[in-house]
Amino acid sequence: MRLKLVVTAILIAFTLMPAKGWGEGKANMQKKVFGKTADGQEVYLYTLTNDKGVQAEIITYGGAVVSLKVPDRKGELADVVLGYSDLEGYVHDKAYFGALIGRDGNRIAHGKFELDGKTYTLFKNDGDNTLHGGKEGFNKKIWTAKDVSGAAGPALELTYLSKDGEEGFPGNLSVKVVYTLTNTNELKIEYNATTDKDTVLNLTNHSYFNLAGQGNGDILGDILTIHASRYTPVDAGLIPTGELAPVKGTPFDFTKPTAIGARIEDDNEQLKLGHGYDHNFVLDRSGKGGLQLAAEVYEPKSGRMMDVLTTQPAVQFYTGNFLDGTITGKDGKVYKKRYALCLETQHYPDSPNHPSFPTTELKPGEHYHTVTVYKFSAK
Repeated sequence: MRLKLVVTAILIAFTLMPAKGWGEGKANMQKKVFGKTADGQEVYLYTLTNDKGVQAEIITYGGAVVSLKVPDRKGELADVVLGYSDLEGYVHDKAYFGALIGRDGNRIAHGKFELDGKTYTLFKNDGDNTLHGGKEGFNKKIWTAKDVSGAAGPALELTYLSKDGEEGFPGNLSVKVVYTLTNTNELKIEYNATTDKDTVLNLTNHSYFNLAGQGNGDILGDILTIHASRYTPVDAGLIPTGELAPVKGTPFDFTKPTAIGARIEDDNEQLKLGHGYDHNFVLDRSGKGGLQLAAEVYEPKSGRMMDVLTTQPAVQFYTGNFLDGTITGKDGKVYKKRYALCLETQHYPDSPNHPSFPTTELKPGEHYHTVTVYKFSAK
């Protein structure tokens, strides 16, 4: 009788086990030391797991998304973001893998801008321009972490005080970013900031996605839709010319589902300047405001889909053109050209130098608040 009960219990246990690492469970967050910086500061890795078994790993160095495991059409999990296995990789990283970007995402022409009649000079780390915040932007800072999980799913709050004059930007800026891995398989990123002096601000996240699994080939066969009928053409320094050009009739028309590689090698000046796609798309937002669908990506082999929703006015579409096989990432995977795509929600590049663009100015008493959601599913 006892043997029969044991056998029955074992059979029940196997029946209830989630298949292939994918199944229902209790949402939770775990913390461990990821490493120490050269000056002895500890960096922590937080593992967020929702009640579906989807998992995100985030470190306090740069607030980087290290890993994001989501299911394919068969329920098999794979890590869909590029990154490194250890802290050293992120300390020496120049690709901004998974990182929080600030103070000003994308480029500022000639490393300077004018605000309230005063010219501010920034560090030029991209030729004659400033890129992603300067020499040591938010991607190289250690953030303070706090577990703020709730009914929606595990949530990690990261805070950082960027002092007046840091990287040349004015004002003491208090920043709070909350990552929530929802129980509906969304990675929600909520950005908040306040300042004590007039400043400019354009925050984003620089995750590189490969829905087939990180390091598993290029993304040229992925089917992309971007809800944008205009984009901002660039000059040789990848600085917007100021024009809002129509995408219709060009390789930049992703208003209907289109393979990323279908026109990436076309004889087009803008594609040559960007070495592929590395451009800001002006989203067709309705007058309602709030969170709206910006883009959709479908990876045919795995069936994985990613929807990008945002409150931001634009998104930078980048096809990993400068990945060249010299970076070895997680699991020993080598990252080659176009092995990933980025969809960085943002204000337009070089906005402080273009009065006609949506403003990135933030004043004392105002509250900077934007939300971006990466939602995952499979078909």
